[in-house]
Amino acid sequence: MNILYEEDGSFKVGSIMADNTTSLQIESLSGKRSKVKAANVMLRFTQPALSEFMAQADSLAETIEVDFLWECCPPDEFGSEQIAAEYFGHAPSSLEAAATLIRLHGAPIYFHKKGKGRYRAAPPEVLKAALAGAEKKRQQLALQASMTEQLTRFELPAGFAEHLTYLLPRHGGAQPSGAGGAAKQMLPQSAGFASNVSHLLYKPDRNTLEVKALEAACAATHLSAAHLLQRCGALPSTQDYHLQKFLFEHFPKGTGFPHVELSAWDELPLATASAFSIDDATTTEIDDAFSVEKLANGNWRIGVHIAAPALGMPRDSDGDKIASQRLSTVYMPGAKITMLPDSVVQAFTLCADRVCPALSMYNEIDAETLAILSHESRVERIHIAANLRHDTLEPLFNEETLAAGKLDYPYADELAVLWKLVQKLEEGRGKSSDNNAQQVDYNFHIENDPSSEDARVSITQRRRGSPIDKVVSELMILVNSEWGKHLVEHGFVGIYRTQQNGKVKMSTVAAPHQGLGVAQYMWSSSPLRRYVDMVNQRQIIAMLRDEEPAYPRNDPALYATMRDFDTMYTVYGEFQKGMERYWCLRWLLQEREKLVALSPTLSRVAGEGANESLREFLVDAVVLRENLVKLTGIPLVFRVPSLPELPANTRVQLAVGEIDLLDLDIQSRFVAAIEVAA
Repeated sequence: MNILYEEDGSFKVGSIMADNTTSLQIESLSGKRSKVKAANVMLRFTQPALSEFMAQADSLAETIEVDFLWECCPPDEFGSEQIAAEYFGHAPSSLEAAATLIRLHGAPIYFHKKGKGRYRAAPPEVLKAALAGAEKKRQQLALQASMTEQLTRFELPAGFAEHLTYLLPRHGGAQPSGAGGAAKQMLPQSAGFASNVSHLLYKPDRNTLEVKALEAACAATHLSAAHLLQRCGALPSTQDYHLQKFLFEHFPKGTGFPHVELSAWDELPLATASAFSIDDATTTEIDDAFSVEKLANGNWRIGVHIAAPALGMPRDSDGDKIASQRLSTVYMPGAKITMLPDSVVQAFTLCADRVCPALSMYNEIDAETLAILSHESRVERIHIAANLRHDTLEPLFNEETLAAGKLDYPYADELAVLWKLVQKLEEGRGKSSDNNAQQVDYNFHIENDPSSEDARVSITQRRRGSPIDKVVSELMILVNSEWGKHLVEHGFVGIYRTQQNGKVKMSTVAAPHQGLGVAQYMWSSSPLRRYVDMVNQRQIIAMLRDEEPAYPRNDPALYATMRDFDTMYTVYGEFQKGMERYWCLRWLLQEREKLVALSPTLSRVAGEGANESLREFLVDAVVLRENLVKLTGIPLVFRVPSLPELPANTRVQLAVGEIDLLDLDIQSRFVAAIEVAA
């Protein structure tokens, strides 16, 4: 005797070895013996043979019309043998009973299981809805399969277009950028982001057909989603790919601003001095300016003047809420995302030929010793006479012209006085004038639309610690240190930058900054670009006016600002580094024709011109450590697995092959050591 039984939701057969009433010992077709509960036995049979039974039952089940079987069912619960008799018109054979059972079990939309071998026909309205759902699912699976097939052929399915629409307007024209945060062209303030793009690239919704099709195609082609979509022509700009990812994560509502009404502030006294600023050629958020006056007693009065947006944006104002969310201006080669609306920037930037509100610190300097005799801080208006720019000033104001006494350019006398002072300030901090001699900053200049293949990048070097750098940095260290000291003396809390044992952190407690060699240091000199500076500026203004502090001690908002700023400043910095790496790779691709090419090896460039074959080309680099190198002339650092063990600072020659603008990766191999370091 044989049995048909149910196990794990499927039907199986076996021959009975022993019948123990509540359970049976059976042997399967493979010879395996097992115990089956009697409750799981659906029917017993002798014919046909065990080896043929399931094949014949399945074949017969296929001939049973499910719709007709459903029509034969009574409205109430029924057994499988009952409906088999109704369907076949006679007492069913073992094979017919098994076929009916298999058909009932395999059509859960039509027949709802109610127990062992017992079912109930689905009500007409329920069946109609279920069939519609099943048909929809079938169509979706067919569509998904079609999209997957198209993607594997590197064709973009029609339904993908709406998921890859960037709302960020294109912006053309020359778009220069400077090193380490110099100002760039602002992204259009109307810029938004298509949230649907997240379904495919940045935060894929795995419940959508497009993502399922894309994942299947990626598995078939062994490409990432970004690379596959690029091969399909869906990512015409690798620059936009990185920018949009950043915007999606940190600016999901776009980079625009709501309208901001500035608060009115009291009429401020007008300073007697006129000031000038020193900035990169493209800076629009001009935070600081300087004035130099000769006093009646022969001493100098050096003024440091900081833009004062805190006057028009008190704590919890609409403008303050915007700034507290952005926390900093975001910089990248070719563009920037400002912390404040352009209307606010224009109201407070220290632009030439304007009288601007400012937070000023005047320092009386002994004409002979250059010692600082006194400090005086004021909230005032000051006339900005000029905005001096690095590109035109540096050829005139440098170590060589200073040594030669060439003072035949605007503000030469004032700059000469500042140069003498800042050298004294640097010496007073215990810092060597040669500390920055070997450090280089890099300027990125992007021509044409950064998102187009026509964009060209130039990367220039600028030695850190030049007279221009030193004048600005030393005077900023002076005011940031002194204002931090004054807040402590008046019992006001602020946000400080401290460094002890090599670790830099932010704190509401004034503590030494060992790297700068000062007893305390706070950020307060860039309030148009950093929210922490604006917070500290509110405290300084309240202190000078003998008012209650905007942020009392132990104010939770102060700690939240410090925490959030530290987090986002790091995020923005990493994004800037990533975009600078991108443009370094673009520079390599741009300049490859000028470099020595090697003939044997061909590589595909993953990025603009993805289908183009590229010969390896030679570049020079310097070993930093182990297999980490830096390319000569541009700030591109990468690993070379084949690099032998060489001392740091060894100059080497590398062969560069594939350059991936999506993964920001570069494939290279060691060729030769040019100059081995001692």
